[in-house]
Amino acid sequence: MKLSLLSGIGACLCMASVMANEPASLEKNRAESWATVEATAKGQTVYFNAWGGSNATNQYIDWAAAEVKQRYDLTVKQVKVTDTAEIVKRIETEVAAGRKKDEGSVDLLWVNGENFKRLKQEQLLYGPWAEQLPNWKYVDLKKPVQVDFSEPTAGLESPWGTAQLTFIADSALTPQPPHSASELFTFAKNNPGQVTYPKPPDFHGTTFLKQLLLELAPDPSVLQKPVTLEVFNTVTQPLWAYLDQLHPYLWRQGKAFPASAEEMHRMLADKELKLSLTFNPNEAANLIANRQLPPTAYSFGFTKGTIGNVHFLAIPVNAHAKAGAMVFANFLLSPQAQARKADIKIWGDGSVLDVSKLPKALQPQFVPSALGSLTEKVPVLAEPHASWMSALEAEWLKRYGSH
Repeated sequence: MKLSLLSGIGACLCMASVMANEPASLEKNRAESWATVEATAKGQTVYFNAWGGSNATNQYIDWAAAEVKQRYDLTVKQVKVTDTAEIVKRIETEVAAGRKKDEGSVDLLWVNGENFKRLKQEQLLYGPWAEQLPNWKYVDLKKPVQVDFSEPTAGLESPWGTAQLTFIADSALTPQPPHSASELFTFAKNNPGQVTYPKPPDFHGTTFLKQLLLELAPDPSVLQKPVTLEVFNTVTQPLWAYLDQLHPYLWRQGKAFPASAEEMHRMLADKELKLSLTFNPNEAANLIANRQLPPTAYSFGFTKGTIGNVHFLAIPVNAHAKAGAMVFANFLLSPQAQARKADIKIWGDGSVLDVSKLPKALQPQFVPSALGSLTEKVPVLAEPHASWMSALEAEWLKRYGSH
């Protein structure tokens, strides 16, 4: 694929985007531009670098690859990786070695957070392109689809799926769960030894701390900016005061913590705990289906919202098959592909689409119906800036890690 051709496509798409006073011309230009992208992508091979640690995810990618082969004569080969940072390093190395244009080995990668920020800062991403995809019109703009851990995506990433902190309980034991940090404290006080959270820096444990901080901080907006020592000491003071009061009522009086959310799921199943947590609103449904939790298990969130984020797809600046990568990303954003991905029997990954924007015939496919799934509307709270994570973990370990 010729870079000059793709540059022309990008220029045409950008031109269309500014013709807001000519909607008919805009739509016509977009359609013609996208038709050119699809024609360019025909026959290309897209090397999609993605985490390969889940059979469900890998099988879903296989299905999507077969679909775009049939629809667009596009070949997609998944390059399974264990750590996205390895892909970032490879792109850096290739560009430094002079493979700066369309000579890279990565055409599309699955990314978010610090890895995206690093690629963006080093100007190693192609674009903007994501918000010009035809299926962008279905995206739920109320979700954090245009920021990635407080870093604006600037059209350099296309949203693929969502995650949100979700609590799990058993209605046979807990018919009325807590819906805020203050209610959680009261619940723990009334159920001593039956509430806990994973030990940071476990991902779920750190996310739990960030959730509490978002609710307890006097001004949560400062969490969207890089952390400084002075701001950290002021903003986190209510969090440490809360934990100092909460820990005596926790499992083992807060002197020991489970290693992971998976361990909490087992303790919930054994009735040792009354609450567990996850970052996948469909995980309780999966656990019920696999008989790891009773059918009376259910999901819930805090009334004012719980922390969530989005995972994305990006194209390196030196990708060989940029048009093919865009066509594949656009397919993955389609209602059909998003509905299949959200199906707990397939993957159970949350959709980034706004159901109200979809044709009515498709909307029922996006309504959670599996036993245990999160069915209530829980607002998504944006992740704090990435720099807060390590600062929180270090202070927590200093205060409570020696128990």
